[in-house]
Amino acid sequence: MTAAGAVERIAARIGVARGEAAPDLVLKNGLVADLFTREFVRTDVALFDGVIVGLGKYDGPRCLDAADYYVTPGFIDGHFHLESSMLSPRELARAVLPRGTTAIIADPHEIANVLGLRGLRYLLQDSEGLPVDFFLMAPSCVPATHLETSGANLTVEELAALRGEGRVLGLAEMMNFPGVLHRDPVVLAKLAAFQDAVVDGHAPLLSGKDLNAYIVAGIRSDHECTQLAEAREKLRLGMRIMIREGTQAKNLAALLPLVDAVTLPRCSLVTDDLHPHDILRHGHLDAVMSLAIEMGLPPLWAIAMVTLNTARYFSLADRGAVAPGYRADLVLLSSLDPVRVRHVFKDGRHVVDRGELAVDIPAADLPAGLSSMNVKPYEAEAFALPALGRQALVIDLIPDQILTRKVKLPVKIQNGLVVPDLQGDILKLAVVERHRGTGNIAVALVRGFSLREGALAASVAHDSHNIISVGCTDLDMTAAVRAVEEMKGGLAIACDGRIVARLPLPIGGLMSDRPLAETAGVWEEIRYRAQQLGCRLSEPFMHLSFLALPVIPELKLTDRGLVDVNKFAFVPLFAD
Repeated sequence: MTAAGAVERIAARIGVARGEAAPDLVLKNGLVADLFTREFVRTDVALFDGVIVGLGKYDGPRCLDAADYYVTPGFIDGHFHLESSMLSPRELARAVLPRGTTAIIADPHEIANVLGLRGLRYLLQDSEGLPVDFFLMAPSCVPATHLETSGANLTVEELAALRGEGRVLGLAEMMNFPGVLHRDPVVLAKLAAFQDAVVDGHAPLLSGKDLNAYIVAGIRSDHECTQLAEAREKLRLGMRIMIREGTQAKNLAALLPLVDAVTLPRCSLVTDDLHPHDILRHGHLDAVMSLAIEMGLPPLWAIAMVTLNTARYFSLADRGAVAPGYRADLVLLSSLDPVRVRHVFKDGRHVVDRGELAVDIPAADLPAGLSSMNVKPYEAEAFALPALGRQALVIDLIPDQILTRKVKLPVKIQNGLVVPDLQGDILKLAVVERHRGTGNIAVALVRGFSLREGALAASVAHDSHNIISVGCTDLDMTAAVRAVEEMKGGLAIACDGRIVARLPLPIGGLMSDRPLAETAGVWEEIRYRAQQLGCRLSEPFMHLSFLALPVIPELKLTDRGLVDVNKFAFVPLFAD
C-alpha cells in the first residue's frame, strides 16, 4: 500500500470510530473481555476495514446481537507442531477455526528434519490466505542433534534467509541445550543470527548455572516444564512459561499454581503436540482453557493466556485484545465453563456461525516430492539382538509423559539372542534410517507397552523421523516396518506377519492429506487395534514417536544407537 493509501485508510477508520460513518458490523451489547483491566464490560464493538474501531455505543446497517455472549480476542496457540495433528494446514484450519483459534505459531522442525526447506515452503504455500493465520518459527535444530540421521540440514545461512518471510517470527525451540552450554559454534551462529528476534527454548529440567548460561544466549521461553519448582526458577530468571496440555505431555495440573496476578502476563497456554482424535473429540485451545477454568483459573486469566500474553511475546502488536486498532479477530462464547464457541470473526469477516464453519476452505492439490523413503534393503535378521550380557539398559516409559527412565534389568536369552520378555513387559525397540539409505538399524529394549503379540511401526519418530518399531517378534516388526515403507510413510500394526491396521501419511511420512474426521477415524481404529494386542497405553503411537528423541531425558534410541540424554552420548546396551 502506498503512503497516500495508508493515510486514507487511517482517516476512514478515524471517521467511523468518531461515529461520522457507519461500521461494517456492530456486535451489540456483548460482555467484552477487557484484558487490560481484567474485567468484563458490557458494550458494543464496532468493526470496520478488518479492525476494531471502537467500543461504546455504535449503530450501523449490520448488527449482531451479542447480549448472550462473551466477546474475546481470537485464540492464539503459541507453540504447536502442525505435523503432530497429522493434518495439512488447510485441514487443520477447518478443524480449529470453529474452536476459536485464529492464529497458530508453528514450529515446523518435524517436516524440516525430513524435507528441509522444501517442507517449509510447502507449509507456507498451503497456509497462505487461510482464515487461520499460520506463523512459523525457523527450525533451530535440523538435524536435531549429531546423534541421529535426519533427512536434511538447515544451515545458518538458510535460516537467516527465512527471516525475509513475513510470517517467520523468530528461531524455534533450541532443543540442543547441550550444544548451547558447550558453545557449539554452529549452534551459537544460529542464535546470533536471531539475536534481535524471538528465540524459543526447550530445556527440560535444566537448572542452576546451566540454566543461566542457556538464557544468557538469548533464549526467552520454555514449554518443557514438568515440575512447578522448575517453572518457578525459569520464570524468576526472565523466561516466558508456556504451560503445555497436549495429547501426550500434560503439564497443566502441575504448573497451574505458577499463575497468579503477578506472574500471569508471562504465562501462556499451548498444546505443543495434539493428535487428530483429540482435536475432533475435545477441541483445541478451547479444551485447554475449559480444563484450566475447571481447575480454578479465573476465566479472564485463561483468555489472556491464549490471546494477549502470547501476542505480546511474539510482538504481534495488533492482536490479542478487544480494543480500538486491534485486528478484528474475535470469538463469541456462549459459556465460559466450559468454553463454548458460537461465533468467530476473522479480520472482521464472520467465519464461524453458531459453531459451524461459514467460509469455504478449498482443498489444495498435494505437491509432488513430499515423500521421503530411502531405506537400504534388509532382512528380518537385522532386528536380532546378540546377548552380550545378562543385564541391559532398558528404556522405561512414564505414562502420559515424554520423559523416560533409564533402568538396568535382567534380559531373557534364547540361543544366544535377547528375546522379548512378555511376562516382564520388556519388548524390542528398533529404529530404521529412512532418509539416506545408510542401512543404520539400531535395536534396544523398552518396558511399558504391555503388548502380548504383534508389532507397531511408524515414520513419525521425533525429531529425525526415521522408522521406529516396537514388537514381540522380529517377524512382526519386519512386516510393520515394511508396510510403513510401502506407504511412503505412515503408521502400521502387524500380527502374525500380516498387517491388521495402517494409516498412510503421504506428506513427509508425517501428515495426511485427508480431512480431520477421516484421519481421526483411522487413528482411533489403529489405537483400538493396538489395545487388542494388549497395549495398555492410551496413546501408544505418541509414546513410540518420542522414544527416538535424544533431547528428552533419560534414555532414547536413534538409528545410530542408544543415547543417555543426560550425558548426551551413546551408551552400551549391556550394563555388565
